[in-house]
Amino acid sequence: MADDEREIRALVERWAKAVHEGDIDGVLVDHADDIVMFDVPPPNDGVRGIDRYRDTWPPFFLWQRQGASFEIVSLDVTAGDDVAFAHALLRCGTEQELREDPDNRLRLTIGLRKEGGRWVVAHEHHSFPLLIEE
Repeated sequence: MADDEREIRALVERWAKAVHEGDIDGVLVDHADDIVMFDVPPPNDGVRGIDRYRDTWPPFFLWQRQGASFEIVSLDVTAGDDVAFAHALLRCGTEQELREDPDNRLRLTIGLRKEGGRWVVAHEHHSFPLLIEE
């Protein structure tokens, strides 16, 4: 595995650990000031900028303190010289939600760029599959 891919994998794993622990500083540390995030909850047109990104996390941390998990199941990284992307599947839900739908996964796509010789997250997209009842 190339060094850049290893660095990005470690970055994403640190971020997921910080999310799970409710550590806002750890969540923000490797993100660009002009980050764009499309998340599961509104706003539907996403959030732009590190301040708005920061503001999205307290409600998630509150929900997570009810016993929810946030765990990477799979992670793939593709890195170029100055841009990269990663995509992952995560177990994200309360015990009851995961018991009722054990195969449901949060889908995560991250776009990164190199700034000053280090990787930063410039784009995040979180989604769940749409469950259609037949």
